[in-house]
Amino acid sequence: MVTKNKEAALKASFFDAVGTLFFLTKTVGDHYALVGREVGLTLDAQQLDRAFYNAWNQMPRRTAIDGPRPNDDKGWWRELVNLVLDQVAPSLSEFDRDNFFEIAYEHFAEPGVWELYPEVVDVLEKLQPRFQLAVISNFDGRLRFILGHFGISKYFAHVFISSELGADKPDTEIFRRALKLIDLKPNQVLHVGDDSERDWKAAAEAGLSVFKLDRQRNSLRDLLKIL
Repeated sequence: MVTKNKEAALKASFFDAVGTLFFLTKTVGDHYALVGREVGLTLDAQQLDRAFYNAWNQMPRRTAIDGPRPNDDKGWWRELVNLVLDQVAPSLSEFDRDNFFEIAYEHFAEPGVWELYPEVVDVLEKLQPRFQLAVISNFDGRLRFILGHFGISKYFAHVFISSELGADKPDTEIFRRALKLIDLKPNQVLHVGDDSERDWKAAAEAGLSVFKLDRQRNSLRDLLKIL
């Protein structure tokens, strides 16, 4: 459940976002189908799901750069959505593609699209007085709106976003840059996340202790027992 580096007094805890603090209320395909209806398109949710995951796997990993990436990664998401539409609506005009993308982009920052895991607030309330808390995520600036909708922004001293740091998990550079910004050493920080490669392996390789969140076996409440 927990992997530890060389013993040191923990001073901070990083949290992944999606799958750790909150989750999507329906499938990506369901949400894309809803967006489609808003622009007059009838699209099949299951087909959209398959198209999204095909497109996701086609997108190349982004290498670390110095400084934030252009336009908060919006261009990257536009490329992904275009790959999805190539599969489900290849004859769609450029105007309709742009319209679909802009609505979809805003949709995933709206209240009700994401849902907070039930134990999150209680866990954060108990940890905040003892540790400096931060989010570290392969997201973009929309993450701050989502955290604000849930009312949990107040628990985090920092929100580290890959589009702003210029590095993505599982590249350990994102952890090194976050550690530099909070002026802590790796063995002073615990990372909490649900992804075996992007969270567990990457954080451990960066020298952080790791809480391996696996919601089929544990929850964030188990983190309280350990800390």
